[in-house]
Amino acid sequence: MTTTPPETELAKQYRPEDVESQVAKQWDAANAFHATPQDGGKPYAIVIPPPNVTAALHMGHALNNTLQDILIRWHRMLGDNTMWMPGTDHAGIATQTVVDKRLQAEGKPALKDYKKIEAEGGGGREQFIEKVQAWKDEYEGVITGQLKSMGCSCDWERQRFTMDPTCAKAVREAFFRLFKDGLIYRGKRLVNWDPATQTALADDEVESQDVDGHFYYMKYPVIDDEGNPTGEHVTVATTRPETMLGDTAVAVNPRDTKHGQFIGKRVALPIVGRHIPIIGDDYVVIPDPDSDDAKAKMASGFLKVTPAHDPNDWEIGMRQGLDVINVMAPDASISKDHGWDDFDRWLKSTTADATMLDSLLGQSREQARKSIVKWFETHDLLEEIKPYRHAVGHSYRSHVAIEPYLSDQWYVKVTSDRLRGAAIDAMVSDQRGALSDDYIYGRKLSREQVDKDRPGMLRPEDAGWHDQLRFYPERYARTFQHWHENLRDWCISRQLWWGHRIPVWTASSTVPDNSPLPTDSLSIGKLNLGFLTEEENRQIATQTAFGWEAKGPTFVVCVPPECGHIESKLEANGFTQDPDVLDTWFSSALWPMSTLGWPEDTAELQTWNPSNVLCTAREIITLWVSRMVMFNTYLHGKLPFTDVFIHAMIQDGHGQKMSKSLGNGVDPNDIIHSHGSDAMRFTLTSMTTQTQDVRMPVDMVCPHTGKMFSPKFVITGAHQSKVAAPVQDSPFAKGKKMVSSFGLATGQAKPTES
Repeated sequence: MTTTPPETELAKQYRPEDVESQVAKQWDAANAFHATPQDGGKPYAIVIPPPNVTAALHMGHALNNTLQDILIRWHRMLGDNTMWMPGTDHAGIATQTVVDKRLQAEGKPALKDYKKIEAEGGGGREQFIEKVQAWKDEYEGVITGQLKSMGCSCDWERQRFTMDPTCAKAVREAFFRLFKDGLIYRGKRLVNWDPATQTALADDEVESQDVDGHFYYMKYPVIDDEGNPTGEHVTVATTRPETMLGDTAVAVNPRDTKHGQFIGKRVALPIVGRHIPIIGDDYVVIPDPDSDDAKAKMASGFLKVTPAHDPNDWEIGMRQGLDVINVMAPDASISKDHGWDDFDRWLKSTTADATMLDSLLGQSREQARKSIVKWFETHDLLEEIKPYRHAVGHSYRSHVAIEPYLSDQWYVKVTSDRLRGAAIDAMVSDQRGALSDDYIYGRKLSREQVDKDRPGMLRPEDAGWHDQLRFYPERYARTFQHWHENLRDWCISRQLWWGHRIPVWTASSTVPDNSPLPTDSLSIGKLNLGFLTEEENRQIATQTAFGWEAKGPTFVVCVPPECGHIESKLEANGFTQDPDVLDTWFSSALWPMSTLGWPEDTAELQTWNPSNVLCTAREIITLWVSRMVMFNTYLHGKLPFTDVFIHAMIQDGHGQKMSKSLGNGVDPNDIIHSHGSDAMRFTLTSMTTQTQDVRMPVDMVCPHTGKMFSPKFVITGAHQSKVAAPVQDSPFAKGKKMVSSFGLATGQAKPTES
């Protein structure tokens, strides 16, 4: 006897939420998107650009992942062994900042409080990291849920996080190898310093912003050999009067016939009293009021040289052997405690204004600028002030003006032929532009030298690469090449708590139990530590020891990941671990390798590295694409991927990139709830042909009535971004208020039940 199944009435209207959710459950139950290296078919893989765990995804992420899903599903239908690796990024500076702001907004102990606890020995660092970890867990779940709601066919069984044990091991191994090979070093130099988050930034984390400022023309009195005023003055022109406290010279162009006569004389630095030389340097712009060059028009012929607070002055200082005096604290306030070594000496001199110097201590750089300009004006040493619009670097996270700052930092020597040269060589020849004689195959050599030095070149064919890197659209290949041709070494240390701790332990020349260390602090040799066993010494025998501090020898041990048990012995014998963490992009640079198990030679790594396509936005070419290519080729001998597709950007109605920090993004789930994921994906894909950016106005929905309206906007930040005001009045429910996405993202407002 057969049973007739019950009839199901077909819905009169298609309801995406009913159909899509049921299909998604069937996919999950069947583990439909999981692939193994043993599966048949040609390998095809994509690694997801891991979204930051700072907040939920927006429509820009929806577009990015939809395009990847199209490629993945197509190749899966072709019968390829198709794997799409999902995951998230810890986003060190961004996530730490978001959590700190949220704790402050909620009136709870925040980062400054935990730093105080740490200083008192109460484990504040671990307690704060627990708060950030909880945030990460929450938003990683939100992000994963969003991707699944979009219908992304990721291999969810393989989901990774940039700080999970697998990725953490890869970070330790990469640091160890690069350090051992001389490609990681510590140096004292000028860095891009973010006074708001109080950490160093890499060059590509600095955004240039045109601001309205002024040129200040300040007179410095010339003195004779005994330090007495001669009655003459030289007038320096500067946009940053507050840094004059750290001046160690005044420079003149030797070809300047009008002002060159002052070279060799000295001036007494106003307020401070410091006697500094007038030197000749070709960098100085010769004044020309009729020139089309704005700098020549504004120049006075005399340049104040402050090596600790300006990158160009730093270069002059290195050429001329000038002193380097840092007059600021990490928060960019005026301070005598961070490198102003001659403060007390000149404070007691008769040529200094001791009262003024004391009053400047603790002032912000903005306050100090006003105070110093007023002082010069009062003492008849301010010649003129001219308005001047110029570019100023700003932090890509806090959006405050960066401060060139002298500090000890860790660097990757990306200017090495083994990294930069390999990245340029990786490009397909028909997309690689003609390199100048300065950079042939990524090396600063002439063409004749390249031909002569060919046996030592790292080329794709020499490295055994079977593929080369291609960009779509092709114009972005030039962006990639130009970046590497003008590259500077990469500052990788960050003064944060959330991130991969730098795996380096340091000690002075003698440890507490008097176990001897090498006596020559500059020698490169094997460490033989008396408190380690013979086997433990052997494990780190390939590591080197060296010193970098002028006050005395400091020895360094970089511990490989398999020797973690040695760390406790090091700390028990006088070694301390570096307090900094690595730049987020260091772990992200390893993403195509670490997610597949590197440094172990796994079957996944053999099958899906290199992957096939990296699908990303144009702003990430320098921050991420470049570094993945350099690390993968150097550490694994292969490209991380063969094709880079740069897609269009989803912007808000004002032409601004959708951003978590601005709260101007649209949650894909909102669109999915009303129209379904298929409709959203189809619309996004059809709107972004020919890589044309798409503007999508962002409205608000009144939580009291459910009606949509255009919010009230305000201008914020260095970039003068137009964002929804943190708190909005309901246009439909009199007396009712609501919190915007910007208010929520920045912690300026907190929604309530009513």
